[in-house]
Amino acid sequence: MARVTVEVLVCTIALASSIARSAGQVSQPQPAQDPFPETAGKPALLKVCGNCHDAETAIGSLRSRQEWSDVINQMARFGAEATDQEFDQILTYLAKHFSPIRINKAVATDLASTLEVPAAVAEAIVAFREKNGEFKSLDDLTKVPGLDRGRIEAQKARIVF
Repeated sequence: MARVTVEVLVCTIALASSIARSAGQVSQPQPAQDPFPETAGKPALLKVCGNCHDAETAIGSLRSRQEWSDVINQMARFGAEATDQEFDQILTYLAKHFSPIRINKAVATDLASTLEVPAAVAEAIVAFREKNGEFKSLDDLTKVPGLDRGRIEAQKARIVF
């Protein structure tokens, strides 16, 4: 995989963040919260991306699996060093935790894995959508039988209508 894209993206985001801070646009630093779920791939992400950059800058926007793959390939071309296995772990991690959940387009199997809900609940989401039309808000999702509001809240930043 090419490593250049990831490094370029991370550099660009880090630079923009630095400029914003120096221009006074960021008034006060917020308490640090770890935005990275503790699952497989996190250590590789922090190791590889953290060699040159603040790894948090890499997750500033949601990307599809293919877009994450393109970013990782570019970073590899720019010199990010990792084994193929580490690059694969990073890709899987980013796709799982930092990709959009297209609630009005996704099939049940994708919803089950991205929302981390049982298959029956994912199927209920699709059935509700087919019967009532596309979801327009998070409140619409709460009407799906069996879908826990807490699950919606936990993933709300990734849900795309």
